[in-house]
Amino acid sequence: MFDLEWLQPVLDAAYARGIKVILGTPTYAAPPWLARAYPEINAQRSTGKPIGWGARQEIDYTHPALLFHAERIIRKVVARYAGHPAVVGFQVDNEPGNEIFFNHGVFQRFVERLRKQYGTVENINREWGLTYWSHRLSDWADLWTPDGNVQPQYSLAWRRFQGELTTSFIHWQADVVREYAREDQFVTTCISYERPTVKDDDLTSKLDVTAGNPYYRMQDYLALPAPAPTKQGWTTEGTWSLYATADRMFSSKQAPFLVTETNAQAIGPDHHNEPAYDGQWRQAAWALVSRGATMIEYWHWHTLHFGAETFWGGILPHSLEPGRVYEQIKALGADFAAAGELVTGLTPDADIVLVYSNDTKWALQESPQLPLPDGSADPRSFQTIFDSFYRGAFDAGLQSRLLHPSQMVASDPGEYAAAHPVLVAAGLAIASDEELVWLRSYAAAGGHLVLGIRTGYQDEEARARLERKPAHLDEAAGLFYDEFSTLSAPIEVVTAEGSGFACSAGAAGTRWIDGVQSLGAEVLAGYDHPHFGRWPAVTTSLHGDGRITYVGTVPTRHWLGTLLNGLFASRTLASGARTPPHRPSLAPQRGMGTTCASSTTGPGHRAASSCPGRPGM
Repeated sequence: MFDLEWLQPVLDAAYARGIKVILGTPTYAAPPWLARAYPEINAQRSTGKPIGWGARQEIDYTHPALLFHAERIIRKVVARYAGHPAVVGFQVDNEPGNEIFFNHGVFQRFVERLRKQYGTVENINREWGLTYWSHRLSDWADLWTPDGNVQPQYSLAWRRFQGELTTSFIHWQADVVREYAREDQFVTTCISYERPTVKDDDLTSKLDVTAGNPYYRMQDYLALPAPAPTKQGWTTEGTWSLYATADRMFSSKQAPFLVTETNAQAIGPDHHNEPAYDGQWRQAAWALVSRGATMIEYWHWHTLHFGAETFWGGILPHSLEPGRVYEQIKALGADFAAAGELVTGLTPDADIVLVYSNDTKWALQESPQLPLPDGSADPRSFQTIFDSFYRGAFDAGLQSRLLHPSQMVASDPGEYAAAHPVLVAAGLAIASDEELVWLRSYAAAGGHLVLGIRTGYQDEEARARLERKPAHLDEAAGLFYDEFSTLSAPIEVVTAEGSGFACSAGAAGTRWIDGVQSLGAEVLAGYDHPHFGRWPAVTTSLHGDGRITYVGTVPTRHWLGTLLNGLFASRTLASGARTPPHRPSLAPQRGMGTTCASSTTGPGHRAASSCPGRPGM
């Protein structure tokens, strides 16, 4: 028996007040009766060890029992309410990909996936190099479970497979929902971009629009310059990382997106309460709109009185009485109402484009190649490299766009070079021949390609390439290297004599150095060090109608911003392009707080969703 009538008055009330509704499917967590009836649906984080119950997403959503009951409730809910005039779209599941499943059935499906991909154990032995440490398989039954694995080819295949499971689950739900949805209704899911099994370009390929949750730390974490080292994780720290999250959301489909969750006030664990200073909600929301957001929704309407998120602040406090947060977000709603169609479906400007690789992220999480300051492995090795370039561009006042390798090779390199004259491929360790040749063709067609460490070092199986590094790009870049070193401390970067390249104060190489040897490339900068001083830090070389610049370290943002701004200026300003804008801080200076004027628009219920525009409206 299904009791669905409780939702009718909610949707009716929303419709009466002009509120449009995205209806969600309830598959985010299993109810206790289902867990009791089918305990085997509990996900496992290591083989044979269930997570247990009491949180969320503790379920193996590949299990037939879970899928059977999920399909029943999805069909009942959507069939009942798809025709309601308030419903403009559907969100299938929520923030998928939270767990890597080690369940027995999942592992067996993984083996079957490999059997279809490689055909024979002889093929997988060769492709994965399983001779090493006597891991050759004589039968598919010899494949070990992933708990103790250290073979990098296995690790990358395992993470890719987990990504496929998440994508398949979301696509399956989308297909079910579309059996009932009207033509004017869209289908999406809310993506949390740091979940371990999310490959967003694949995940969104069968969705109508991208949606996500760019949560960000507020107050002084939005100051410029940042008061301390900041990072990008499930919640961002620093204004630059808020923009980076928005740019990742746009990149999923290279199209405008929905913000289905973001800060109403305090977020995260109970001991983190950092509601925004006056004006910060307004600034952050407009920042998201400027990068392509067509809707801003806040989690959630009122602060909960029980449960795991009791102190995750809503628009209304626990008293349910409108206060400062409510007034600030209501004023933002008035902003959007006044702007209307002028800010609907914006395509953000992009001075430079950076390649973002989920495969490389996964590979370098499983086999980190950069050290942390304490000498331990950095599981965010790819993000560390990528973020150094993104933040350098941001601090230089440049606007960035992100590009997935799958999207890259689907485009014509000449057309892309004409539209986007500066492209950064840094940390792209896992890359196919096709992708590397595309990068070379982009430069030959007139683009300025900026390469960073690890790009072109491993193939799509995570095997170290036989070619000289960077593979397929060495001759075009006028250099090669066969030696590299991790760094325990930064090393000063200095201008090469006669190069005309200016290193700003604080210029240094960190974490890693490639032993670059020039084969004709012009050396722009080097290292002030008795050993590493023999190698260039930055080189540049003409290639075809374009140029390739190589940065052989993880640069500090001080001089990288100078470099990227110089590249952008040399490629575009001479032809009359706009000057890169200065970005104001999203945090008020001490003693200089701003106040948003209150608005008299609409009933308070509308403040829960401030929408410049939505698909299907």
